[in-house]
Amino acid sequence: MNKASGKSLEEVNASVNTNSKNRWRSLFAFFGPAYMISVGYMDPGNWATDIAGGSKFGYSLIWVLLMSNLTALLLQSHCARLGIVTGKDLAQASRENYPPLVNLFLYALAETAIAACDLAEVIGMAIGIHLLFPHVTLVMGVCITVLDTFVLLFLLNRGIRKLEAFIISLVLLIGVSFFIQLTIAKPDLGEIAKGIIPGIANEDALYIAIGIIGATVMPHNLYLHSSLVQTRKYNRDTAGIKRAIKFNVIDSTIALNLALFVNAAILILAAASFYSKGLNDVSEIQDAHRLLEPMLGSTLAPILFAVALIAAGQSSTITGTLAGQVVMEGYLNLRLQPWIRRLLTRLVAIVPALLVIIMIGESSTGKLLILSQVILSLQLGFAIIPLIHFVSDKNKMREFVIPFWQKVLSWIAAIIIIGLNIKMVFNELTAWITSSENAILISFTIVPLCLFCALMLLYIIVVPFIRKRDAVLNAKFHGDYIPIIFSEDIQYNTIAISVDFSSSDNKAINKAIGLGGTKAEYLLVHILESANAVVYGEDAFDMEREQDYQFLKQHAEQLDERGYRCKIALGYGNPKTAIPALVLKNNCDILVMGTHGHKTFKDILLGTTIEGVRHNIKIPLVLV
Repeated sequence: MNKASGKSLEEVNASVNTNSKNRWRSLFAFFGPAYMISVGYMDPGNWATDIAGGSKFGYSLIWVLLMSNLTALLLQSHCARLGIVTGKDLAQASRENYPPLVNLFLYALAETAIAACDLAEVIGMAIGIHLLFPHVTLVMGVCITVLDTFVLLFLLNRGIRKLEAFIISLVLLIGVSFFIQLTIAKPDLGEIAKGIIPGIANEDALYIAIGIIGATVMPHNLYLHSSLVQTRKYNRDTAGIKRAIKFNVIDSTIALNLALFVNAAILILAAASFYSKGLNDVSEIQDAHRLLEPMLGSTLAPILFAVALIAAGQSSTITGTLAGQVVMEGYLNLRLQPWIRRLLTRLVAIVPALLVIIMIGESSTGKLLILSQVILSLQLGFAIIPLIHFVSDKNKMREFVIPFWQKVLSWIAAIIIIGLNIKMVFNELTAWITSSENAILISFTIVPLCLFCALMLLYIIVVPFIRKRDAVLNAKFHGDYIPIIFSEDIQYNTIAISVDFSSSDNKAINKAIGLGGTKAEYLLVHILESANAVVYGEDAFDMEREQDYQFLKQHAEQLDERGYRCKIALGYGNPKTAIPALVLKNNCDILVMGTHGHKTFKDILLGTTIEGVRHNIKIPLVLV
């Protein structure tokens, strides 16, 4: 287990040169990342929701697929923009802009989403193997899926372009398979056109629609795309970045429309084969495969169906693993060996899959697939909201910030997705509590957990609007170093100055030297609040400590050059107790602190250090 470097997917970062004089060759060099993403939009989880939707509600949910695809295209373009402009993936950007507790929560949700996605892929591949080779049971098929761990390792070692070529070939196989199946099924084009008109028939349709949204706009794809675009090497000037954004949007448009075709084909195939013939309860992939031959009168259709299912599972499981690596490196700043990461991800999916198949039976795999997609949809808000905040931030994105119309559409999409999820959770909880014999247990366990998630969602929505100054364009913890602007006067003896490397340092230091002049001695105090510092205290040695120490030295050197005697002190943990401890240890006569102009609501959300320090010192405190 190692610390991650500052680069996302370091082993393939900037490994594909796009600076060709030939325009078409340059364009094709950018093609690849979106196809890697698109397989997540046609994984076995999509199959389950599309089959259930098509067989139960006919063509009426096609509009959900269309709107989900447009939303996905908008959000994936944001991911590409974030990765290209900032050189950071979504997980890295979140780690640098949210507190550790919030990041830990977001990381847990991201891993949950990846596990849910991998669960769908494991079951889908196992079903595909079983359908092609009936003597291989689902349990055996689930165990066989462990072996595909080494497919990813082999391909990634051959280079990202080889991996992309493998994925694109699987995507084409899936597309061709369904094109042939649609030709055999001969769906009603008029009914397909009616399905574009929005409408939700009932609660069951809402549940399936949310599953389709979760299966289409996948949270782990947002993390992965912001990383994969960084595999391209391009000029980092304004023209080069604009060109990279443009070509990646083209790549995303083609790839995601291909994914839309596959998803729509599955739903239309189910509607034409089952709904139109009165079979409205086909939710299991195995049943769909079994019924295709008698319904369509073709032996080729079920074979193509199984082959496409295996291709979908294999391709999407590869990208799911890469997403897991991106999330872990980005949020936790550490790396596992790829094969260890792959096995862990796969085991997390295999265990629940085996338990369900063994305990409940093979007939429940379809319901498990749909549930996994609903779980994905519930995670969406926690990935979408930070993404919208980041690409709307002029400090991060500079002239590449998204235009106003994209902001409006993005927030509308986020509100709709979150609103549908809240409605579904409320309905499910209400039904669960009223019908369960353990209503009190649910009320004191599941309900508080849902409320906590709602509060965290509110936090990541509201706080970035309040904190206008959290621009992080590079790997520094406090942004660029801000020099001191001097204005001298008066005196004192030993003066402590609390600094946090923000613009308030100037006010605090100038006030202090105004009080003490050249006769006083100054103590520059800074508190490290990282998890490392909290746990290890003075024994914490990491990048943040070294950088903060160097910043303190730069402050001190500037003061020394001006004739002021100065020393520095690092504290660790909670500033409310660490600052008073350093003040007492160094026999300071007065403490000067800079303020940030927080209002009451902001203090409630972000906390206040001043009140805690004020009650723990016995010397004057000057606030600037």
